[in-house]
Amino acid sequence: MKFNKAALVASAAALSLGLAACDGPTEEAMEDQGEQMESELDAQAEAMEDAGASEAAVENMEDQADAVEDTMEERADTVGEEMDGNEM
Repeated sequence: MKFNKAALVASAAALSLGLAACDGPTEEAMEDQGEQMESELDAQAEAMEDAGASEAAVENMEDQADAVEDTMEERADTVGEEMDGNEM
């Protein structure tokens, strides 16, 4: 019985932590926008590669795509949370 009780407590704790970490609608939208921007830049990098662009140019575009997503993620974690009233 002790195992079942411990498992129940652990499950409840994990569920409550999961709910506390939920993103609000503004934060989600900002993260989605960042992912969309990254996808578009990745598509441009792929098109550049297909067109014969240098490996350095393609990698630069891919790095920009990653930076854009990271920036939007950070912004969503601060501004988006504040707008949603979910500051931690």
